[in-house]
Amino acid sequence: MEKLRATIEKYGHWKELGDYVDRMEAHLEVDFSLSIENAKALLESIGKEICKSKSITLGTVPSVNEVLRKSFRALGYSNDNLVKIISTSLGTIGHEIGTLRNEISPTSHGKPLDELRERNNKVDLLTRDFLIDSTVIVAVFLIRAFEERKDEAVQVEDAEPSAERLKYDESEDFNDSWDEAFGEFIMGTYSYPASEILYGVDYKAYETEYNAFQANQLEEETEESNEPFD
Repeated sequence: MEKLRATIEKYGHWKELGDYVDRMEAHLEVDFSLSIENAKALLESIGKEICKSKSITLGTVPSVNEVLRKSFRALGYSNDNLVKIISTSLGTIGHEIGTLRNEISPTSHGKPLDELRERNNKVDLLTRDFLIDSTVIVAVFLIRAFEERKDEAVQVEDAEPSAERLKYDESEDFNDSWDEAFGEFIMGTYSYPASEILYGVDYKAYETEYNAFQANQLEEETEESNEPFD
């Protein structure tokens, strides 16, 4: 944890992250759910700050995995196979931390009283150390990579394009086609069509699928117009 504190102190831009570090350390043994919750928030904050600084577009509710993956791209690592593999692995760690947080946090979902009492016992001390140490490694790497590379000209694939962003409500034909193929997703009392989820979570994927749909529609119209009359 000291290495992370030293990195934050060295680069004053990140000083607000100290609150997360304090909470992670303070609750390691007393209530690990709070430590893991702040570990997840720490990684998300670093990743989102990097993406914001590099004009990277994130979805409305991006996962930790997506935030970390795009952070590495923002730092110029997208075309390096070795670093790409490492960044994917680190993104997976972030994802698992988020999953664990949902499993043991008393505030992520309501839990029966016996689960609340036993939630700390789900993660032994060795595993706790591993998860926190992994968080520290990822956090320190991202902060240092950002600070040490911020003056370099980095070509970023996910920068916001100059073309006008598609408007969800104006893409009705594509939305209907996508929803017909994948339906709606129900989460408790909430229900969302697949097209709306794709638009909000991964806009670039939505744009790619929309363009493919439009191209296919144009091809079908061209074939119909070329059919001989009887």
